[in-house]
Amino acid sequence: MTAAHPAAPRPSAPSVSPAPPTTVRIDGLATDVLLPTGPGPHPAVLVRTPYDRRSHTAELAAWAAHGFAALAQDVRGRYGSRGDWRPYGDHESRDAATTLRWVRDQPWSDGRAVAAGASYAAYCALAAPGADAVLAAVPALGPAETAREPTGPERLHARAGWWTAHGRGRASTAAAPPDLRRLPVRALLDTPGWAALWDAPRRPPRTGDVPLLAVGGTRDPFAEDTVRLWRGWRGPARLLLGPWGHGLTADPAPEARPAHRVPLGRLYTRWAHAALAGALHGHRAAVGLGDSDHWYALPDPAGAALYRFGDPAGLRLLHGAEFTADPEHPVRSDDLAVPARTPADRCLLAGPPLPRPLDLLGPAEVRLDATADTPSADWAVRLVALTPDGHARPLATGVVRRTRPGPFTVPLGHLARRLDAGTRLRVEVAGHHFPAHARNPHTGEDPVTATRLTASRRTVRPSGSHLRLPAVPRARLHRADPLQEIPT
Repeated sequence: MTAAHPAAPRPSAPSVSPAPPTTVRIDGLATDVLLPTGPGPHPAVLVRTPYDRRSHTAELAAWAAHGFAALAQDVRGRYGSRGDWRPYGDHESRDAATTLRWVRDQPWSDGRAVAAGASYAAYCALAAPGADAVLAAVPALGPAETAREPTGPERLHARAGWWTAHGRGRASTAAAPPDLRRLPVRALLDTPGWAALWDAPRRPPRTGDVPLLAVGGTRDPFAEDTVRLWRGWRGPARLLLGPWGHGLTADPAPEARPAHRVPLGRLYTRWAHAALAGALHGHRAAVGLGDSDHWYALPDPAGAALYRFGDPAGLRLLHGAEFTADPEHPVRSDDLAVPARTPADRCLLAGPPLPRPLDLLGPAEVRLDATADTPSADWAVRLVALTPDGHARPLATGVVRRTRPGPFTVPLGHLARRLDAGTRLRVEVAGHHFPAHARNPHTGEDPVTATRLTASRRTVRPSGSHLRLPAVPRARLHRADPLQEIPT
């Protein structure tokens, strides 16, 4: 998640401009309320946000135009709300419960309420006890969940950007994050909560019995969290995953096509009405396949394409079976170029041109037989598509931390892409993925507190390593219309 304002669930705009919302205070929390013009009582939609409730005025008008009493609330300590701003504090759940009780006590309320939000506001929606349905877009699920990969490495660039912009004071700022090369990481920011962020414990996966709509983008840093949330939800759950970034349809990936311009507003309101009517059952998903014109249901995890390292028919080793991972000169996460460097700074492999188009839909992983000469080592694997016209386009990245020898797996997340015939696959195995992730110092110290860096010698054994991709025959791909799949 960057410092930019995140996407918000926003129904399509109404044809006429309604009256401006009314601002009320609920236990000191500034809350904008906009009611439908028709007779009540009405179901409600509640958005609780640290990004300024006033930025949701158009969203409230759109929900109201579709028959919902719409509320946007500044969370405690932000913008118009009293109190101290403590990101991810326990008060979020209590404040949501207080607000929902207030909503249900109003004469215009029919007693039903949807908790909705994007990014941090999705966390607030998921933390709202007693909501009758939850809409969570690009969810930032908690401090530990946003700060570290499930495999251990620290997410540096996105976290520093968010905490610089939103982590202190009543209002967000446009200040640039500090020099991310400075050490220690724990002292990069003097924002309250930054140092404690890295000690936050991981919480059990969030789940619930009410209907859920989880919305994400394959280019969003929290895409895997979105998929896990959907898979683990006990109640009726829908997943919408498109070729988008953190801003969803406002932030399309290069592989997005016109078919991926989904009218999210219409989809959200149809889902909300169906959810509150008790019409949803089971789990369904609609996933937009990048570089295609279609949406598909997620297939059962069966079948895969296996690309063995060192095999000319799979992935030929170009160089770097032995390489040096130097944190003073880390492999960059923001640059797909591979510099000619001696000694090599990564293991580099490439495959032959694909003889036919390849559809990838599902989880991918790399199995590595590799060693490091240091007590702790991060292993960053980047999968890149080299298009027939010579462009390098990112497909997936995975990073794991290892402190013991032996073969291991690097998850690459869910892929949803169509690769044209003639595309070549490139795999890079490196020791760093900076600045997206903090640098492992290779001393055995915690990367958050370390002030000393040392290089690490690495060895990759091609004979015991391979790439597994979720190749799905087109005959097994089941078309999915999001506007039909999600609200039914």
